[in-house]
This record gives sequence, C-alpha cells and structure tokens, in this order.
Amino acid sequence: MPKRRQGELLVELTEGAIKIKMAGKVLTLRQLLDSAEEEDQPCFVVALDDIAHWDSPNETDEIDIEILKKIVEAIELEFDKLGLEIAFE
Repeated sequence: MPKRRQGELLVELTEGAIKIKMAGKVLTLRQLLDSAEEEDQPCFVVALDDIAHWDSPNETDEIDIEILKKIVEAIELEFDKLGLEIAFE
C-alpha cells in the first residue's frame, strides 16, 4: 500500500479507498463507482463533494478550497507515479 508525502500531505492508497493525512487529520475517499467493470473508465473516481470535511473526530473542520486543491494535486501526482488513472466529478 503506497504511502507518499506530497508536501505536507501523506497520500495512502488502499484497495477501494484513498487516505489523506495532514496535521493529525485524516480524510478517507472511497471509490465513487465501480469502474473496474467498465473499460473506458478511470481505475478510480472520486466525488469532489466528498472532499468537504475531515474524518471523525475532526468532522466539523471544513476543508477550504486551497487545501482541496492541494489534496487533488497530491492524489493526481500519486496516481501518475503509479501509472493509474483517477477522475474527479
């Protein structure tokens, strides 16, 4: 399970999920749809709306637009390094 630091973010890819760790907070992103069965789909699809709040116990902490951009860039970079495709909807 690859873990890579992208700036201040730690990106961890697991089967069916992406975990983002930053400043003691965690964000778990699950696959939006099962694209494994569809050849023309990226291997992982994430809803941007899911990147709004951190996981418990920090669920009241909103993720602002600047942090959202950093998260998306770090995930894209990690997927690129592994030769995988990701899409954000």
